[in-house]
Amino acid sequence: MKKQALVGAGFALALLFSPLQQTFAAQSTGDTKKVDNVAHRGASGYAPENTIAAFDKAVHMKADYIEIDVQQSKDGELVVIHDTKVDRTTEGTGYVKDLTLEQLRSLDAGSWKGEEFTGQKIPTFDEILDRYHGKIGILIELKAPELYPGIEEVVARELKERHLDKPQNEKIIIQSFNFESMKKTNTLLPKVPIGVLTSSKVHTTSEALQEFSTYADYFNPSYGIVTKELVNEVHEAGMKISSWTVRSQETANFLLSMNVDAIITDYPDYVDKRN
Repeated sequence: MKKQALVGAGFALALLFSPLQQTFAAQSTGDTKKVDNVAHRGASGYAPENTIAAFDKAVHMKADYIEIDVQQSKDGELVVIHDTKVDRTTEGTGYVKDLTLEQLRSLDAGSWKGEEFTGQKIPTFDEILDRYHGKIGILIELKAPELYPGIEEVVARELKERHLDKPQNEKIIIQSFNFESMKKTNTLLPKVPIGVLTSSKVHTTSEALQEFSTYADYFNPSYGIVTKELVNEVHEAGMKISSWTVRSQETANFLLSMNVDAIITDYPDYVDKRN
């Protein structure tokens, strides 16, 4: 696999530059940034998560990526929603996997965040790809793929139809907490960067990191387990590190001081002060 060699070479080159220039791929409108600014479920601090309103806000706030959660409806359609049930973010009830696309699209996914967002819908995966590719990077999380056998193939097909299986500048990334799903996705989409998500220190050993590096380009831990030693070990293993989820300026500042490669945040302005 190309994973470890290419990313390791990129890291070695980055070491030649000053700290402000060590960006590993965060380039936007000619500005060099220290980290990639990833809008978690869109700019979800300001608009209802995983809706067009939140994703449009992230574009407006000049984030480098939107992070989206992908699941599958009862009739096999890919939809963008975080929880495996619709209860928290809509007026509906039940599991995503037990509802048809028509049923899911009939739900109001915005009013819980504020009256001004009434009528926001659960987006489809292809809607997000078609609306945002070329405007902003897309970090795709496969949410609970174990509930949706074959979802990796469906995602791969949607990307290939749009020639996004060979993304430019790593502007399409796929991640999951399910490592077997990411191994499979890496086989299906060998040119798409892969990320593994964790909040467990069990996955931070040298042995674990070396195993991840055989199929993943990104090691993406919760900020609570991030240390400078971990960041260095991830880089030495030939991967980049993206940490989540920032909901305070203090946490953003902490991660910036750790020299992570990307920060996944509900508030893009905590990372990029141009907003």
